[in-house]
Amino acid sequence: MILRYRNAHNQFIPLPFVRLINLMGILSTLHQTPLSNNLYRLFLLRNIAISAQIIIFSLVYHLIELDLPWQNIIITISILLVINFLTLVRLRYHWPATNPEFFFQLLIDISALTVLLYFSGGSTNPFVSLYLIPLIIAATVLPWHYTWIMAAASITCYTLLLFYYIPLPHNHTDDHSRHMFEFNLHVAGMWLTFVLSTLLITGFIAKMSTSIRDRDKELARSREQSLQNEQIVALGTLAAGAAHELGTPLSTMAIIAHELKQDYPDDSEFQHNMQILRDQIELCKQTLTQLLANAGQARAEEGNGEPVDLFLKKVIDKWQLIRPSVKFTYQCKGVQPAPLIMNNQLLSQSILNLLNNAADASVDQININSNWDHDLLHLEILDDGEGLNAEAMERAGEAFFTSKGPGKGFGIGLFLANTNIERFGGSVRLFNRSEGGACTHVTLPIMQSGHPPIPS
Repeated sequence: MILRYRNAHNQFIPLPFVRLINLMGILSTLHQTPLSNNLYRLFLLRNIAISAQIIIFSLVYHLIELDLPWQNIIITISILLVINFLTLVRLRYHWPATNPEFFFQLLIDISALTVLLYFSGGSTNPFVSLYLIPLIIAATVLPWHYTWIMAAASITCYTLLLFYYIPLPHNHTDDHSRHMFEFNLHVAGMWLTFVLSTLLITGFIAKMSTSIRDRDKELARSREQSLQNEQIVALGTLAAGAAHELGTPLSTMAIIAHELKQDYPDDSEFQHNMQILRDQIELCKQTLTQLLANAGQARAEEGNGEPVDLFLKKVIDKWQLIRPSVKFTYQCKGVQPAPLIMNNQLLSQSILNLLNNAADASVDQININSNWDHDLLHLEILDDGEGLNAEAMERAGEAFFTSKGPGKGFGIGLFLANTNIERFGGSVRLFNRSEGGACTHVTLPIMQSGHPPIPS
């Protein structure tokens, strides 16, 4: 049984190599970039190649007893082993691997293969097709111009080996069985080369290609995040300007509402409606004041820990003040005492936006359910509306997309809610319910040991 170790990249490494790598402190530092990961895989691949060379030449020396320049072959393999050890030392450090460095490592492999083939039959050696392995690696990992240089180098070395090499020793007698033995040996070498090439391409080069795809996905996520941040900055600039401009008309509306309330003291229904109007105006003024006061503050300073049940109660009370005509039910359950959640203004505003969306879509009433444990808060907002159509299911969360119709929404509420909640480690999921209507499911992390989640 071969003892093996599974590393952080989900690869199996023979135990002797694990011990060597642990001695060098490699496993704690590998790796940051996809190209660095591929350099690490190339190091492992060269280990396999060196081991295979030692085994094959040992079999040739002891079993077939061919008369080869063994001293030169041993020196070549020893130099390759030293180079691979230096590569191991280089992998200790956090230096990012570059395309020229990776290309140079492949040239070393081609050079070593060329020298070994020169001493063992040149182009007549069945292992000459191993030139394809570095070429395939270059085509998978490196830009196209490196691949063409690698192709030219491989063709040049192969061509030179057609004319310059030390022939394999032959028995020039007419023994037919000897000729058949040499022919079968050549065929067996070709088969072994094919098997090794297939295994190496499948086991290592596929992993390298996966690293490239992972890098492309990461770049796509970065571009999407950058675009999202630009949209948020633009919305923040517009919001700050609007908050500054709306202060004066809100103050005027508050004065007029106060005067109208004093003009009709005996009309109780009018007094009630005017009080609702004044409360709404005052809420708008407080929101704008808080928006301007919080502008420019660091995100980490915008919230502290608060019991999750109290946080939700404050959000729902504020929402009830904003939408007094909406009918709803609220149920909560979870571990007690209630753990802490960040009472960040962005998070509470995001939940308010989701509640408003549900209220706009609802026909009769909405149901709000929350439950939590020591790790996560789950909040469900259930409406009894028409549900989400196909376009809304696909584009929900995009900036400036709304399904409410012209003049009924700006298309930024869900976008901001989703963005803010994701920045604090949560998620928002929308789906249609089997009994009708839609469900908005919010997941938020609970503060661990008093430490709030760090916005990404």
